[in-house]
Amino acid sequence: MRVLLTGAAGFLGSHLAERLLQEGHEVVGVDNLSTGQGRNLERLRRHPGFTFLRADVTQPLGVEGPLDWVLHFASPASPPRYLKLPIATLLVNAEGTRHLLDLALEKGARFFLASTSEVYGDPLIHPQPETYWGNVNPIGPRSIYDEGKRYAEALTVAYHQVHGLPVRIARVFNTYGPAMDLEDGRVVSNFIVQALRGEPLTVYGDGSQTRSFCYVDDLIEGVRRLMEADYPYPVNLGNPEEYTVLDLAHLVKELTGSPSPIVFKPLPQDDPKQRRPDITLAKKLLGWEPKVPVREGLERTIAYFREVATHIKHIKGGN
Repeated sequence: MRVLLTGAAGFLGSHLAERLLQEGHEVVGVDNLSTGQGRNLERLRRHPGFTFLRADVTQPLGVEGPLDWVLHFASPASPPRYLKLPIATLLVNAEGTRHLLDLALEKGARFFLASTSEVYGDPLIHPQPETYWGNVNPIGPRSIYDEGKRYAEALTVAYHQVHGLPVRIARVFNTYGPAMDLEDGRVVSNFIVQALRGEPLTVYGDGSQTRSFCYVDDLIEGVRRLMEADYPYPVNLGNPEEYTVLDLAHLVKELTGSPSPIVFKPLPQDDPKQRRPDITLAKKLLGWEPKVPVREGLERTIAYFREVATHIKHIKGGN
């Protein structure tokens, strides 16, 4: 296959690109590098089937040659990142999605949207099935991401219904693993970086809020299976094993051997109290469920963070 993948320098995008390249496919990676990492592109450029196009998908893309897939993974995804880029986040999920849907139509390609569990907002139903419509504050600080993805889903389904475009939609729950940005700002990377630096681990609220953490290899396997399924509506991809944020902090301290204390700060507005996917549909439709336990996945991620931190110190001439 020849695929166009937006967000190719990002965490999930780079892992998906690498998986596709290892399978022998050709990948045209697109990123404007507003939040993507050059380190991830270096890894991908070792493959002869990879080409990179630096572009902003909020503008129409001119891509020569045929495409089998248009895979839309571009968007700031962590609260610190999208809060700094509110308009850009809305536009990449609105105008960016529209331009990429039009490109898929033009090329006769299939379209894949990486959506998010954030479409459920601060959920009143637990765990969250795809049939749940969510509880989102449409003008709250997180709305720029939540509503952007909700709109992207609506537009994707509309193109399927009006134009017959083959589409897939993954609602991605919290995912972690190697290739995360050390300054990403999400809870797993925050805790690991703070622990390795000997800094206090910052827990917001009392830490009783829950999240479900899926290792990136499992998530990418789910994406690949969904690409091959004939199903145009959202599918939850995530790990139904649930942790409190405070439990995660203690686990990271244990696995890093860090003496860092845990400190508590006020809970941000609209922070979800609980988040866990109902993956019944993914099991039935894709035969998929996560395989990597959280403890094992965290050990792999911590090892990566140690290696990257050492590499950065070496480049900067640090100790």
